[in-house]
Amino acid sequence: MKKQDIASIKQLLSTKKKIVIVPHKNPDGDAIGSTLGLYHYLIKSGHKVNVLVPNDYPSFLKWIPGNETILKYDYQSGVCDALIKDADIIFTLDFNAFHRTGDMESVLTESNGLKIMIDHHQAPDDYATYMYSDVSMSSTCEMVYHFIDMLGNADAVDSNIATCLYVGIMTDTGSFRFPSTTSTTHNIVAKLIEKGANNSDIHNNVYDTNSYERLQLLGCALSNLKVIPELRTAYITLSQNELQKYNYKKGDTEGVVNYGLSLDGIVLAAIFIEDRNEGIIKISLRSKGSFSVNEMSRAHFGGGGHTNAAGGKSYLSLEKTVEKFISILPTYNKALNNE
Repeated sequence: MKKQDIASIKQLLSTKKKIVIVPHKNPDGDAIGSTLGLYHYLIKSGHKVNVLVPNDYPSFLKWIPGNETILKYDYQSGVCDALIKDADIIFTLDFNAFHRTGDMESVLTESNGLKIMIDHHQAPDDYATYMYSDVSMSSTCEMVYHFIDMLGNADAVDSNIATCLYVGIMTDTGSFRFPSTTSTTHNIVAKLIEKGANNSDIHNNVYDTNSYERLQLLGCALSNLKVIPELRTAYITLSQNELQKYNYKKGDTEGVVNYGLSLDGIVLAAIFIEDRNEGIIKISLRSKGSFSVNEMSRAHFGGGGHTNAAGGKSYLSLEKTVEKFISILPTYNKALNNE
């Protein structure tokens, strides 16, 4: 971020402001961790702050400090609309285009509050007055730490802020195993632990608390796993009926796509999840090396993300979506087999 932008933001935050913080729809660990981490920091500075999420998120994130303060747009749209319209500053975290907020898109687009973006996804829209965008970063939570540090307030990081930011860094790096994990990432994580983030408890809260139905659903997903060895691809399907059979709850399919990617010789993995309520097939794509699932998703499934992790959607049936996916794979034969 430019020094003059930091100076301007520091001046802006030198007096009390009405601030709204917004993550993307279907918020994950990085979205919730970054918004609540920034929330705790700004509250300490005396600002009036509200975190507004487009919709609900997994229960394994609801222990994070400050969770009880979050407002959900799909349940409290009137209150949220009023807060957005009245805000002096709107921070948008872990996304870079308003359509990623679902039903909040129009009110955010029309709002007069000054926009500050903090995000690590590719191809940002030009809506923010101040934009901190860096695709090389492991997570938005790592960027929030850098943002606080650039403001000269790293000493303000306490156990609540540290815990929130640790969650997002841990989840978005796949527990520190993805290529975006750098020595700087580890240095920041060390500082967060020093500030009070209990790494063992955080990992247990996020990853090691499962319901019986969630494990049964995982078993169903793995039984549906298919491999196309000549194209180094694996994919999983989950129908609405299968989700209902195992009492699916938001977050139950988090990380399942990575099982396909863990297979020896596989470069590309996908999971296709039927959502009849939205009338779409939700798609998650993962890859190894330089194969860009971001480009694949943007070209064929109306989505995007990172080089090795992206999402998308299809309005076709589950069967037709899988057929489409298989039909486009030969286009990427050379790229897949060069990894």
